Amino acid sequence: MTVMIDNPVREYANAAAREARAIEISVLIPFYKDDPADLVRALAEQAGSKDDIEILLHDDGEPDPELNQRLMRIIAAMNQPVRLLTSTRNRGRSGGRNLLAQQARGEWLLYLDADMQPGHAAFLQTYRDVIASTQADAVFGGYETHWPDDKALQLHAALSQTSDQHDAEARNAIGASAFCASNILVKAEVMDAVPYDTDFTGWGWEDVDWAVRAAARFNLRHVDNPAAHGGLQDASVLLAKFKEGAINYKRLLDRNPELASLPGARTARLIGKVPGQGLLRGVWSRLSLMNALPLRLRTLALKLWRASWTAEVI
Repeated sequence: MTVMIDNPVREYANAAAREARAIEISVLIPFYKDDPADLVRALAEQAGSKDDIEILLHDDGEPDPELNQRLMRIIAAMNQPVRLLTSTRNRGRSGGRNLLAQQARGEWLLYLDADMQPGHAAFLQTYRDVIASTQADAVFGGYETHWPDDKALQLHAALSQTSDQHDAEARNAIGASAFCASNILVKAEVMDAVPYDTDFTGWGWEDVDWAVRAAARFNLRHVDNPAAHGGLQDASVLLAKFKEGAINYKRLLDRNPELASLPGARTARLIGKVPGQGLLRGVWSRLSLMNALPLRLRTLALKLWRASWTAEVI
């Protein structure tokens, strides 16, 4: 596992965070350029006057110093305990999440992405109830994607709704591999024992790897407490991410060979048997980018593009 050295972290804590004592839940929000202010405000409103929840932010590399300064001003005016960690250099998805877990003071850690929102008015209370009633060591609450008016973003929404958004019953049937990187509520001791693997660099699959490794030692379950996921991206960004993510997918399968039966791995093996399949990538790419085509066709083309690049490495 790669260790990040010589990367100082500075911390800003508001008055409520400096005075807080008994923290039950630390809400951990990593961000890189995305503005988490709306999420912080929504969480603070739900937490109310209770001081058992802290919000801990991590600015990964400070690519936008003005955003960092604006967040400090917002945090200073809040009554809820909020802290902002700022890394001098980018740590990446795994390293940033590990840093947040190390610096959190809560017994439970709740990971949320900066572009998320609580899915309903009782979002935090539902997790309080889960803590009081569950025997699980970590739970994934799921997420939901609102349909965008912008046609350029509808492919991403369609992919999310057909591939990733399932209720807890369906996700429990799948198991640990249905966990995602955000909207996970996990005991701090679990993250101490099973940190994210920082050999996963760039985009993708570090969350599934973490969940599979954690499930081998702890009790992981799925619950219905969705967060609303924003951050939809256009087809060109998705194509680049899926190409980049192929290496991480190979790393996932190499380290967890029992996952070879996952649908993505099976599709990649089939695609890899097609003569000249790499030449078809231009077709898959063009179809994905054509907003006028039916979304089912574009979604299929995007999945074939992802499978094609995965077939190159597995």
